[in-house]
Amino acid sequence: MAKSEIKYRVPYADTDQMGVVYYAHYLVYFERLRNELLRDAGLPYSEIEKQGVILPVIEAVCRYKTPARYDDLLTIIGWVDEIKGVKVRICCEVRKDGELLAEGHTVHACVDINSRRPVRPPGRLLELVEKKLDT
Repeated sequence: MAKSEIKYRVPYADTDQMGVVYYAHYLVYFERLRNELLRDAGLPYSEIEKQGVILPVIEAVCRYKTPARYDDLLTIIGWVDEIKGVKVRICCEVRKDGELLAEGHTVHACVDINSRRPVRPPGRLLELVEKKLDT
């Protein structure tokens, strides 16, 4: 799937007593990116839920390189790295002026909204990924 990107200016509320972005906020940034990534691909998360599938996070990894600070304008970039079985892996990078501040990924399980049992990814999600990989 093609990469998506969003801009985000760090508000004071995202920083800790040391004046840097609190570590857990990077996972929130990853989530902001995931929403836009799916929307950019023509399949917003709300549409996936209408198909009876939810995508809970089953793994989250973030490697911190350099801290972001209040008022920094961040570029958050992400892409679907892999769909394997019932799992979807989405990679993210957080950058400021091109410099890599943090990188990582989340892995999501495709789960039936009612039974809470693993299911194959919705066909539309697979089609979008395969279509983007061909281009």
